[in-house]
Amino acid sequence: MEHADIWDEEAARHYDTPGTGMFAPEVLGPTIERLRALADGGRALEMAVGTGRVAVPLAEAGVPVAGIELCQPMIDQLRTKADDELVPVVLGDMASARVDGTFSLVFLVFNGISNVLTQERQIAVFKNAARHLVPGGRFVIELWVPDLRTLPPGRTGSVFATQPGYLGADIFDPVAQHVVSHHVRFDPEGGSAARIFRSPHRYIWPAELDLMARIAGFVLESRHGGWSDEPFTAESSDHVSIYRLA
Repeated sequence: MEHADIWDEEAARHYDTPGTGMFAPEVLGPTIERLRALADGGRALEMAVGTGRVAVPLAEAGVPVAGIELCQPMIDQLRTKADDELVPVVLGDMASARVDGTFSLVFLVFNGISNVLTQERQIAVFKNAARHLVPGGRFVIELWVPDLRTLPPGRTGSVFATQPGYLGADIFDPVAQHVVSHHVRFDPEGGSAARIFRSPHRYIWPAELDLMARIAGFVLESRHGGWSDEPFTAESSDHVSIYRLA
């Protein structure tokens, strides 16, 4: 199961949820403001730009933004919001695709690096980010902390969300550090039809992420539990890690 096959036209069409979830103003607003500050007047590159959830409002806020995206249907959705002049996008793998010029900021949000399913290729993402950055430039990663504490002995799966019309569950392979997220959407009034979307990930512990960064020539500048500089603690479910190119 590869992400290039998962994000087809139908999946891309249903990706955006304007005003809610990860598109909610209270989620998106702090993200844009923090990235704008980190760009510090320079150009920004978003890896796995998707439908432009972050890139488009960041560009509209005055930051020159380019993107890399693996799946053409996602780019097609982005083009309904912004043209190639506002957000130019290169179709390709974020572990190897090149964008013209250099950048002061490269960012990869909403667990994007976990879409890369091997450690070797995740390190290649760091190295590709470094190739695009000016000396001293920053690479920002937003990533979840795998909550394996929810797994009792002998179990490999856990439910992470239950809402009217929606059920989310993860199936873990702790040896390979793989997890397949299952998103089930159904009629909360009792209809029999349901739509299931599955996405595979390789989860990364923060310490492993830091080592990948060091291999690629980065040092950890800061880590917080969110975009508003919340403290990162043992109970944090997510983190925003900022690496600087040494």
